[in-house]
Amino acid sequence: MSAIVLSIALRRRIAAAVAATLGLGLVPQLAAAEPKHGIAMHGEPALPPDYQHLPYANPDAPKGGSIGLSGQGTFDSLNPFILKGSVPDGLWAKSAFWPARLWDSLMVRSWDEPFTLYGHVAEFVETPEDRSWVEFTINPLARFQDGEPITAEDVAFSFELLKDHGLPRDWHKKVDRVEVNPGNKVRFVFGEDWDREMPLLIGLIPVFPKHATDPEAFATSGLTPPPGSGPYKVSSVKPGSTVVLARDPDYWAKDLPQKRGFDNFDEVRIEYFRDGGTLFEAFRKGLFNVMTETNPVRWETEYDFPAAAQGQIALNEFVTGTPKGMNGFVFNQRRPVFEDVRVREAMAYFLDFEWINRNLFADAYERTGSYFQGSTLSGLGVPADDAEQALLAPFPDAVRDDVMDGTYAPPASDGSGRDRANFRKGIDLLESAGWTEQDGRMVNAETGEPFTFEFLALNKEEERLALALQRSLRLVGIDMQIRTVDSTQYWERVLNTRDFDMMRWTYGASLSPGNEQFGRWSKISADTYGRLNFAGVSEPAVDAMIAAMLSATEWEEFVAAVRSLDRVLISGFHVIPLFHSPEQWVATWDNLQLPDRSSTSGAVPASWWAAE
Repeated sequence: MSAIVLSIALRRRIAAAVAATLGLGLVPQLAAAEPKHGIAMHGEPALPPDYQHLPYANPDAPKGGSIGLSGQGTFDSLNPFILKGSVPDGLWAKSAFWPARLWDSLMVRSWDEPFTLYGHVAEFVETPEDRSWVEFTINPLARFQDGEPITAEDVAFSFELLKDHGLPRDWHKKVDRVEVNPGNKVRFVFGEDWDREMPLLIGLIPVFPKHATDPEAFATSGLTPPPGSGPYKVSSVKPGSTVVLARDPDYWAKDLPQKRGFDNFDEVRIEYFRDGGTLFEAFRKGLFNVMTETNPVRWETEYDFPAAAQGQIALNEFVTGTPKGMNGFVFNQRRPVFEDVRVREAMAYFLDFEWINRNLFADAYERTGSYFQGSTLSGLGVPADDAEQALLAPFPDAVRDDVMDGTYAPPASDGSGRDRANFRKGIDLLESAGWTEQDGRMVNAETGEPFTFEFLALNKEEERLALALQRSLRLVGIDMQIRTVDSTQYWERVLNTRDFDMMRWTYGASLSPGNEQFGRWSKISADTYGRLNFAGVSEPAVDAMIAAMLSATEWEEFVAAVRSLDRVLISGFHVIPLFHSPEQWVATWDNLQLPDRSSTSGAVPASWWAAE
């Protein structure tokens, strides 16, 4: 490698990344800080302390009416904070589209900025420059739904509750101690392996009432949600099918800037359907009034039913400013058949994206090749700069040359469904990995064992995509069986037992990736059930790039670390990349009204209201 001149700050980031990989730590020192109205991952919050409302909300939006949302599958629990059970979307914060409704967090996220939080249950936040601790001052107005005030004791209790009984989170272990201080303040002091995202992650934890929460009952899956302080309460439940939420007219934060113009509907209905066809028919009939469309052919050709023709349906196309993320077929590398990276690379040559896009999706999709597609964070198509090369230098075999120099792209085909050149490349890779063609079947050259595996599908859409891959694999002698199961069995197999060979997953992405990357890719998460490391990735270079990303203090350092992570993941061929849509497609009935602008992250239904 040529000589590279690095800033002192960047050298520290690299040292921190390598130290984290080797199990070393940096010892936090308590430092001075001052209370602020918000906190950003990098830089300062965009809104001033006296802001009046979030920019994508209408502060004059009227209250009333109903909004109907939908999901596919089923559910058997209303507790999204534990491992057991399948939970409907729309109860706890998942994205801009699925906000928190039953529980409040210490701070609220602005979906117009990469990663910025503003005060909520916590009126103020304090953290030193090194972010080795964070302290929250509880808003004196904050109340639980039973009218009791929210206290620092409740926050400390909630963290311990989630750490002991909630979903496993690697960052929980980075908290050394929690202190309840005078002035209704709660301080989280971090341990040796803390990172700069920690204050923001703590800011997003839900708060539960210590006086009304039984830890043992909390850990049990069921249809009674844990008590909270959010703007809605559960009104009724039809198990597996429908949840109805009723707006709390006495919600403590309804007139505060961070909530002005939000939570406008008196009723929120969340309807679940077994498959996409049934779901669409229900929308056509007006059984619910918001439809997130993922089928481009249907978006272009099937919104011509009578209500749509009469102007009662709006077809909204939201252009987002966020990365597209990685949508792909995931290899379970714990299975011997997919241990070898050459086998995983070969499989990508057998998937004909051009044929699939033309025949199944009317050429509406674009090919995905990066885990941060379409953003400055992507390492696809651009050569690694000096900072990236320095980060990757301790791991010389982690990134392929063509990924490093920016010339790599996913295989492109002639669209025939049987591109001979691609098939030859794939077969050559398989042969180099110890497979050979024998009597029309691909078999292990040493054992004679056939190349066979199972694709686990959740719904008909996934099944249809898998059938397209199955068709190509048969042409090269690979036997892929497809098994479609219900959502309860599916999540048990992929999350809790890892009992699958291949599945489809979309790794969502934002402009501020953080600790969630540990849950997806780290060695610890590969060995722990309940994490999203479906692929079983366990690479020192991955852990080091995530550590560098989390320790970056400047935006340029952060971009270098994320791009480096992207390059390592691309080089590992952990998925067969599929596709992404250029916009977010959402159809709405005319009894809904939307603000003049959406957020950078896309549609925010919590800011919509009922039309007159």
